[in-house]
This record gives sequence, structure tokens and C-alpha cells, in this order.
Amino acid sequence: MHQNTEETSLDADEQLGRDWAMFQSVEAGASDRLVRCWETTRPVVVVGRSSRIDADVVMDACREDGVPVVRRFSGGGAVVLGPGCLNYAVALSLVSRPELAHVRASFQFILGRIAAALAIPGLSVAGETDLALGLRKVSGNAQRRGRRALLHHGTLLHGFDPSLVSRYLKEPVRQPAYRAARRHAEFLGVLPLSAEAIRTRLEGALPW
Repeated sequence: MHQNTEETSLDADEQLGRDWAMFQSVEAGASDRLVRCWETTRPVVVVGRSSRIDADVVMDACREDGVPVVRRFSGGGAVVLGPGCLNYAVALSLVSRPELAHVRASFQFILGRIAAALAIPGLSVAGETDLALGLRKVSGNAQRRGRRALLHHGTLLHGFDPSLVSRYLKEPVRQPAYRAARRHAEFLGVLPLSAEAIRTRLEGALPW
């Protein structure tokens, strides 16, 4: 499997473009599976393909701080990326892995492999699309699907400042049950690993 760990040379919009190109490669049958990781050097808000920016984002704060708002090509809600948030993307062929055609099964499979590779006591799949540590969310995930491929991408928080989320995002209306109506700052946690340690351990989840 090809692994690309570009970090700082591209902005978030360009990095998401690389994720999209990776998905298209597998969808076209040129690749069977691809993975990459990246991280931004400054905060950026990324909204899902169907998100309403005015409902999810505190635009006044984004404008005041010069924080860009970009739209990704997958579903899910709005997130804040920035230093201390490692982003990863996995494109997998549905032709060679037809069992991943079921959305819930694919989240369980991918997140289960990541949790096992990170080997942190108490880290588990929560709310179907998250990873949580001690009931605090440390990874949010989303997918895009084609006829031949799926793209699964998400975040892994390792040194992230949750106050950024409180400043730039409104509290979501739709929440997983395990959130228990907690506000952003009380809901988010961080992994007790450096970005490099996370990447090294993720290699243990491969090949898929």
C-alpha cells in the first residue's frame, strides 16, 4: 500500500483535493487501496458536503480571526482542523472488499483496525462513526462512496486545543447519544500520543 505523509506544504483545500484524487484513483480501478496522512499548521473549518454553513459555523469569529471555511466532498458535520489534529484518509476498493458496501460494517471495520493499531487502553468505537477515549471524542470520521470505491477520512486529535471548536463552531443539533448533551470543550479529548507515534502505530493496521 502507498502511504503519503505530506504535512505542511498544502493548505486544507488542497489536501482535501489530494484525498479526492486518491478516491478517484481507486474508483477508476487504477489502485486497490491507498492511504495518506496530513496536518494543517493553522486552524481551518471544514464542513460536510450537505452542511449549512450558517447553521454550523460561527462566521463572525472565523472572519475576525481569518480562519478559512472550506467544504469537503464527504458527508458528516463541521469540524475544526489545526495543529494537534492529524488527518488521515483511506481509499478502499469495494470490488475486492464487497463486505464494505454496508456503511455501518465499513465504519466498524476501519475504526476497529485503527483502535487496535493505536493500542491505547479504553479507546473504542463510539456513536458508530467516532473513536472515543474515556467517553471523550478523539476522532471524527466521514465517508464518500462510489460504484467501485469508498473513501474514509477522519481526524485523530493528539495535541489539539478544543477551545478552537467552541469559538468557530455552533453546538450541533444532531448529537450521538454518548455525547450526553456535553458542549464541545467537555466532549473532546486527545490521544496520549505524538503525531509521529500515531503514524508509526497506524502502520500496524496495514495492509487492510
